[in-house]
Amino acid sequence: MGDLRRGDIEDAEFVFTIYDCDGEQNKIDANDLGDVLRALNCNPTLAYIEKLGGTKERGQKILTFDEFLQIFGEVKKEKEQGCYEDFVECLKLYDKREDGKMILAELSYALLALGETLTQEEIDILFADCMGEENDDGEIEYIPFLKKMCNRE
Repeated sequence: MGDLRRGDIEDAEFVFTIYDCDGEQNKIDANDLGDVLRALNCNPTLAYIEKLGGTKERGQKILTFDEFLQIFGEVKKEKEQGCYEDFVECLKLYDKREDGKMILAELSYALLALGETLTQEEIDILFADCMGEENDDGEIEYIPFLKKMCNRE
């Protein structure tokens, strides 16, 4: 907790209140841990969230704000999180002409099948929120997509 800046703590307090179990106890369900961390621009893996005390089902564990701050501080120090630059490098592998474009179907496949996979519903939401227009060849520009996805615009 000592490594967190005052702004980080204020942001954590705000997001924490949004996920507060009943709005009065200043506690969250450990099932929401990943969502709360992602709302604070962290990108922990599902395995790391579980290691930190996150649960797969609601009602199994409750976290206080102080407990959460310790977890948040640990996650902020962690270097193994994916970041914007990592995502760019990954999608460059699908950029066959090295022109900043990739086939949308390949992006969809990668999100459905590789690493920590998303559901089709999650992909549909992500694409609706972040995707630009697909060209006549079925390609999208992946840099603007990643910028929107990572809140860099």
